Amino acid sequence: MTTPDYIISMKKAIGFITDEGGITCHAAIVAREMNKHCIIGTKIVTKVLKDGDLVEVDADKGVVKIFKKAK
Repeated sequence: MTTPDYIISMKKAIGFITDEGGITCHAAIVAREMNKHCIIGTKIVTKVLKDGDLVEVDADKGVVKIFKKAK
């Protein structure tokens, strides 16, 4: 989930992935406004991904690939 407090970080991000949300959630709306990739409602992303992980986000297919896990 995101809030307006995250806007500065969201501007730096290439895309967003959230545990919660739907097509009208904050992350989805901001992604559309910023023209960024976004996958919402994964339920588990914060348990699987950690800071520094290198991932590829295919928002068209709803797929996140992990290329390199942070140590």
